[in-house]
Amino acid sequence: MKRSRSVVLATVAALAAGGAAVYFSGTAGAAAACAPAWSSTQVYVGGNSASQSGHNYTAKWWTQNESPATHSGQWDVWADNGVCGGTTPTTPPTTPTTTPPTTSPTTSPPTTVPPSNGTLPKHFLTGYWQNFYNGAAALKLASVPTNYDLVAVAFADATGTPGAVTFNLDPGLAAQVGGYTDAQFKADIATLHSRGKKVIISVGGEKGTVSVADSTAATNFANSVYSLMTTYGFDGVDIDLENGLNSTYMASALRSLRAKAGANLIITMAPQTIDMQSTGSSYFALALSIKDILTVVHTQYYNSGAMLGCDQMNAYSQGTLNFLTALACIQTQNGLRPDQVALGLPASTSAAGGGYQSPANVNAALDCLARGTNCGSFKPPATYPGIRGAMTWSINWDVTNGNSFANTVKPHLSTLP
Repeated sequence: MKRSRSVVLATVAALAAGGAAVYFSGTAGAAAACAPAWSSTQVYVGGNSASQSGHNYTAKWWTQNESPATHSGQWDVWADNGVCGGTTPTTPPTTPTTTPPTTSPTTSPPTTVPPSNGTLPKHFLTGYWQNFYNGAAALKLASVPTNYDLVAVAFADATGTPGAVTFNLDPGLAAQVGGYTDAQFKADIATLHSRGKKVIISVGGEKGTVSVADSTAATNFANSVYSLMTTYGFDGVDIDLENGLNSTYMASALRSLRAKAGANLIITMAPQTIDMQSTGSSYFALALSIKDILTVVHTQYYNSGAMLGCDQMNAYSQGTLNFLTALACIQTQNGLRPDQVALGLPASTSAAGGGYQSPANVNAALDCLARGTNCGSFKPPATYPGIRGAMTWSINWDVTNGNSFANTVKPHLSTLP
């Protein structure tokens, strides 16, 4: 998410060279002995094995409480490896920390139960509020238009302690709005809560330097974010680390935060487009590994150039309807529930280096994904009525542009299935 981000030079050739194929996975042969018995309480990730009713199964992605006997096959979470023999161990396997492998396409989403996310609507609009001034409309938090359901405060600041973050109101912003204190900011969060809105703290951004690369940093991250939540009233955290992340330790940090904050914790992610091209990428791996507590992924469908779609046959140009629908289905076909997928777009041509498209195109893409209508030349392999909604960078740029994004997209979200 960008203060003024450069265009990411990602090409199809680079994707091929980097092994970004999304959709191929092998099927193991029948095992001579039965794997450990499947457990409904055990967390399994891609590559884990389990046995049930005399068959061995291999998980394709993160899963919990999805019976292999009823959730196996080409289009489901478990691969049936055939009849097994011998004694079946009763101790479930230890979940490894390896990155989930690439999976085969699916025509329906996994059937895990979504985590609690407070009072967010079924389909909702997210906007980033700029805690800095860059020419876009300067706003106090309470001045955010009411069309936004979730407001991400951009950004938390790194500290001298690895993994730890803090928050400081930007003096430049304060000067633009006639002064802004911590007390006023906290009161504004309370005001948004009184309107039924949620407010989260975003970590990262183009210039963000937060790094969670070991267990100590993970603990520091969880403790410091929880401290910000209790100090200011934030409802959760947004992960927008654009300079790399360690999926293993960030997952650990977020699970620790969830344990502290409880079931209503909102966890969102804002990966760049290239970060969600393959299940082997660190961002995609993180999303799958925390699927049981993840609220939504707002992929930034801009500043990227052309990218491969879920058909694995064509490169789609940013700034087009096909780009949104062909790339969003990579996530829905590879382990994330539709309610965990949202479309991230710039609010105006000034908000990004490239990839802007009209709010009407965003609405058409949502229709295409949810209903199979208003599609371009690309039509996704399935419909996803639960598609979560949309995000824009940023609220400030949208206000500068006459609130075109929020005023067009928010009313349309209420028409989705």
